[in-house]
Amino acid sequence: MKVLGITGGVGSGKSEVLRYLEEAYGAFVCQMDETAKELQRSGTDCFRKIAEAFGSAVIGSDGELDRRELGRIVFSDPASLEKLNSIVHPEVLLSVKSDIAQKRAQGRSLYVVEAALLPDVGHELCDELWYIYTEERVRRERLKASRGYPDEKITQMIASQPAEERFRVSCTAVIDNSGSFEDTKRQIGERLKL
Repeated sequence: MKVLGITGGVGSGKSEVLRYLEEAYGAFVCQMDETAKELQRSGTDCFRKIAEAFGSAVIGSDGELDRRELGRIVFSDPASLEKLNSIVHPEVLLSVKSDIAQKRAQGRSLYVVEAALLPDVGHELCDELWYIYTEERVRRERLKASRGYPDEKITQMIASQPAEERFRVSCTAVIDNSGSFEDTKRQIGERLKL
């Protein structure tokens, strides 16, 4: 079974690439952000550790994590972000590693791991790491059209993510998703034949 990592900035079209890999190649897709959210639900070890580290202020009235409050804390203090990552990242990696082993035992042929931070966390799980590159102009147009974000928010989001060079240096392949999706599909097909 091939384990393929997919990464790229916000608005690069990763979701469309993941859908295509599922439909055309029968890939099992694991989005690490979703795995992290599941592992942080009330009653889990991860939830308990976060509550111990950050206190009751990060627990909402529903008993689940108040993500907005937790985000406010960690994104204004690098040490807090590092603390949160030291709790969450090992749990996520363990969970994904276990899932990869299960899918391999089931005879799946392609497992896709997606995360914006894959060059930093989780790349060791992957046989290949693809950077979904999209020109910034196109990313901005997509984010305005699909999510209705204003320019200022888009600029902040792009600035908060790793630089393009970081993705390019870390990845084994670059898929240019700036043009038509037919062209993207062609590039994917060429890479998966290798």
